[in-house]
Amino acid sequence: MPLASRSTSEARTLAPMRVIPLAGARPYGAVWELQRRIHAERIAGGCPDTLLLLEHEPVVTVGRNGSDANLLLPEPLLRARGIDLVRTDRGGDVTYHGPGQLIGYPIIDLKGLHNDVHRFLREIEEAIIRTVARWGIAAGRNPGKTGVWVGDEKLASIGLKASHWVTMHGFALNVTTDLSAFDVIVPCGIAGCRMTSIERLCGRAIAMREVGEAIVEELARLWLRRPAWEEWDGWRR
Repeated sequence: MPLASRSTSEARTLAPMRVIPLAGARPYGAVWELQRRIHAERIAGGCPDTLLLLEHEPVVTVGRNGSDANLLLPEPLLRARGIDLVRTDRGGDVTYHGPGQLIGYPIIDLKGLHNDVHRFLREIEEAIIRTVARWGIAAGRNPGKTGVWVGDEKLASIGLKASHWVTMHGFALNVTTDLSAFDVIVPCGIAGCRMTSIERLCGRAIAMREVGEAIVEELARLWLRRPAWEEWDGWRR
């Protein structure tokens, strides 16, 4: 049952999901450190399930299964273009993050959900598919390949980590992303992979806030959570 159709009393019984939007493009390293802090707090039971929403400053990240062979420029040339390079501990291969891309980092205790990381990943895909359908985009899955696709073009990438059944890292959805930035890598290590965006598919820009609010609604429905939006600048401390 959609959250909108639940009674007020029913909605109150749902476990909360704290949603923290971080304004402005944020450096990857600072947000990674914030994730680790919240992840440790969630394991210890010191905070509720949390979803961070943000945009990153330009950065190429290499996942724990990634290969430097999928970097088409060496690190010095990436940095000369204003693109950072970070080797991280998420799943997946190589990807790009930057302004115009909605990043979501769900820090969720799966013991209170269903103890299934694979299902959790598929639920993130489903939430993105339902979200972009609001703008008439018929997205779906590509068998054998993680993420959300429109035809043979990739719209969203997902890379997760779970420790003590608590997740971190998450998804990157191209909203108004400069797609030429992906030219410096082999996206997700998939030869010939082409990226797309909501803006390109719709022929117009969609506000990041609209997309963020929509995906929170869809994730909350799938996870039976009650979104609790916060304005929080704790990442600076």
